[in-house]
Amino acid sequence: MKEEKMNLRLDMDAQKLEIEKLRKGKNKTEKDLDSLKTDYKRLHCSMKATGLVKTSEQWC
Repeated sequence: MKEEKMNLRLDMDAQKLEIEKLRKGKNKTEKDLDSLKTDYKRLHCSMKATGLVKTSEQWC
């Protein structure tokens, strides 16, 4: 009985560590995505300012 409880606690601890690891990865991924969105907006604004943005009609 004591061994079962100890094994269950170890399993719970391992799962908690795995969850924490996944949360950290998710947070990093969300930060990276936000950074990419910001970079894209800046690039698009720069392209607009320099006149590099064309409509689909202009490309034809």
